[in-house]
Amino acid sequence: MRKMNFVQFLSIFLLLFAGSSFSLKAQEEEKKDGFTFGGAMRYNVMSTNYESDPTTLNTDATWDTWRLNVDGTMKGLDMSFEYRFYPTFATHFMHHGWIGYNFNDLAYMKIGVSQVPFGITSFASHSWWFQGPYYVGLEDDYDMGLKFDLNLVENLDLSVAYYRQAEPQGPASGSVNWGGPGAGRYSYDITPSDSIPVRELNQFNLRAAYHITENIEVGGSAQIGQNYNSVNDDAELSTAFAGHIVANFAGFNFKGEYVNYNYAATDKNGDDVNTIPMGAYGFPYPVATEANMYVAGLAYNIDVEWGPISSVQPYVDFTLIDKVNKDFEDTYHLIPGFLVSAGPIYAYFDFAMGKNQPWLTDNFGVGLGQGRTYDMNADSDMDYYTEDPELNGKPVPVDDLSWNTRFNINIGYYF
Repeated sequence: MRKMNFVQFLSIFLLLFAGSSFSLKAQEEEKKDGFTFGGAMRYNVMSTNYESDPTTLNTDATWDTWRLNVDGTMKGLDMSFEYRFYPTFATHFMHHGWIGYNFNDLAYMKIGVSQVPFGITSFASHSWWFQGPYYVGLEDDYDMGLKFDLNLVENLDLSVAYYRQAEPQGPASGSVNWGGPGAGRYSYDITPSDSIPVRELNQFNLRAAYHITENIEVGGSAQIGQNYNSVNDDAELSTAFAGHIVANFAGFNFKGEYVNYNYAATDKNGDDVNTIPMGAYGFPYPVATEANMYVAGLAYNIDVEWGPISSVQPYVDFTLIDKVNKDFEDTYHLIPGFLVSAGPIYAYFDFAMGKNQPWLTDNFGVGLGQGRTYDMNADSDMDYYTEDPELNGKPVPVDDLSWNTRFNINIGYYF
């Protein structure tokens, strides 16, 4: 599969989804020109219980992030921009940045870096930790391209998009555990390395969500693109599909999702690979190229009047990542917790639990690839396992990998 011309696709999308809309009636009311500025500042407190010392809780506090937002309208064009800074990871980057135009009540266009229409939007999660799809670029993902939100059928939300590439990168601290430079970005995308010089190109998305009632949404998503190998000047087909349901009943909110993805790719020699580097926040890690994901989350909102506190929302989020390669260990992600809202302050209290979860381990990034512990001093980038000299360096699987836990408090002030 060869590279495609961005200008050609841009022209096709504009003709198909924008051209006809000019003949339809304009909006009855136009937005007033003007811009608003905002942002947020968040702190993180964590107490970890990982494999290196399962009996001691190590407590730490960090400055999680601060961000700046600009939103507004000028002469019929909308604009939304957000830039984030992460002192803990020594990186900063654009979260999103797009220009929007509302042709009429049926079609709205965004060009720039926008949220990819896939699965449950805006989030498949209730907790600060997201759900499993986020860590492989399939929840709250942002890319560079053209997106149309269409309202063609009553009760049906339809989005179509073409993304030329991943969003622009900010600075990165460098590689941790596995090849290549780090990826200074918010959402996970493929990060080229010396051995796997692959990046995402020419991605198409289609998402449909139907509102059966005011409180029940069901939907499906498809994503098809290229994983382009810059050394071989060739590409493999990359696909992802999802079905979801969101339901509200008696104060509860339920989110359920099934995701299948196949990130087919080749290395610099043209051979197929079974893991591919993906990165965000400045650090890449290996991800299995094929997996099925089962996602479920339940939350209950409680309105209170406790001084400035207006609501408490307990929840539990769960993801199982079932890797197609049976030599790989599956990933489990379980996050019970609760959100406390007090005016502009939102505080997440999470008791995060994970098995082969890349952020819940002393060996950051291990878990979504082969899913086994490994020798930190190994020479090879692919040595994601413990080596035993008596076995001549053969991989030793961890058959009884225990759950790691982390109690996490994230406090944010939004303005």
